[in-house]
Amino acid sequence: MKDSRRANAVSNSLAILEVVADCGVGVTAKEIAHRLDMAPATAYRLINALVADEYLVRTADLRGFGLGVRLRGLAGALNTPVVPAAARGCLDEFRSTTRFAVHLMHFRTDSVQVANEDPDHPVPGERELVRHPHASAAGKLLLSTRTQWRAMISDPARITTHTHVEHAVLAEEMRVIRDTGYAGAVNELVPGIACLAYPVYSEHGTAEGALCISGPSGRYAALLEHDESARKYAKLLGPLLY
Repeated sequence: MKDSRRANAVSNSLAILEVVADCGVGVTAKEIAHRLDMAPATAYRLINALVADEYLVRTADLRGFGLGVRLRGLAGALNTPVVPAAARGCLDEFRSTTRFAVHLMHFRTDSVQVANEDPDHPVPGERELVRHPHASAAGKLLLSTRTQWRAMISDPARITTHTHVEHAVLAEEMRVIRDTGYAGAVNELVPGIACLAYPVYSEHGTAEGALCISGPSGRYAALLEHDESARKYAKLLGPLLY
């Protein structure tokens, strides 16, 4: 019985580490427990043990957690997507044609990860982008490829006053994204910022990432003028990446 409890604790601890790695720095104990459908008392006990062993670390405000020093190197090696020189050249070529930010995102199972950030325009709201896919263009594009997208955002958070959280509204967005081949978000992740996301496909025809172009929300119409170019470069990136 003791061995069974120990094995269960190990399994739950690994699940907690996976959630923290997936959600990024700042995820709270409550969010971890909810995502794993774990009793809060159990989650808090295991999280405290992981902090004591330096597998997790508390954020400066003491409200959330991140991966500790004993895991950061390993996590970085495993989770950082490799962007080869040819793909970086393709991104640089697209960036040279616009004054807007151009980023490359990688799709994980149920979250988005920044694979290549525009050197002149840092990704705004990266923490929220990773944790709340319903609030960003890249995240919505990811959700549109998942049949169980509702389960991935069972209780969507309202990040800004413009964030869509109603499942009926999000379902209609998923339909439109599949029909048009791109996703958009205006003021939903960060106030004043708009973004378009285009799928980057593998040779098997699955969307593995997104090419994003973003700028001030007041320039959304100007972003849409790059639709044809964005589709072209997203298509070129596929064979170079996947």
